[in-house]
Amino acid sequence: MENTVKPANEKELEKRCAIGRAASSLFQEKGYLETSLKDISVAANLSKGGIYHYFSSKHEILYFVLDNYMDLLLGGLEEELKNISDNSSKIRFILFRHLTLYNTKVPEAKALLIDSRNLPSKYFKSIAAKEKKYARILTDVLSDFFDSSVPKDKVKAISYTMFGMCNAIMYWYNSEGPITLEELSGICHDVFMKGITSYKQA
Repeated sequence: MENTVKPANEKELEKRCAIGRAASSLFQEKGYLETSLKDISVAANLSKGGIYHYFSSKHEILYFVLDNYMDLLLGGLEEELKNISDNSSKIRFILFRHLTLYNTKVPEAKALLIDSRNLPSKYFKSIAAKEKKYARILTDVLSDFFDSSVPKDKVKAISYTMFGMCNAIMYWYNSEGPITLEELSGICHDVFMKGITSYKQA
């Protein structure tokens, strides 16, 4: 799909990113459907007309936010995994990286999980394609871990189970609480690995 947001110079891109951050915070606070372009313009210190200089609609803002977040998740991941030798360490790396990126982009991550289906079809399909690519990376690592002893469709289900476990954390995790993100990722990794190791031996 062609990028629906017009190419921008660096200054314009910075402004779009600022609008995206303001919008994603409002989506988290008020909900996507309840947030208006007027709300976004106020939060971004722009007139409503100023918003239209950068985006044609609220849908386009949401798409911009989600597309950038997916690029962050995908960016360099496959290359980073090539530098890790064993599959168990690759799984740990993906899990910790996923939680870390989520923790630094909470509004954007929540918008992806909660609001993506509010997008028009052409936008949603573009985001969904990147989500499938992201899941495929983990599926490939898990396939190697299982050494082809588990059918591909079941490996895919296991990969989505891991991401589901990680994503559910957004409903309760407090970064200022007693458990650090590194400790939490270790807990998630240990629970997940014990489960799939038993499955591998079944």
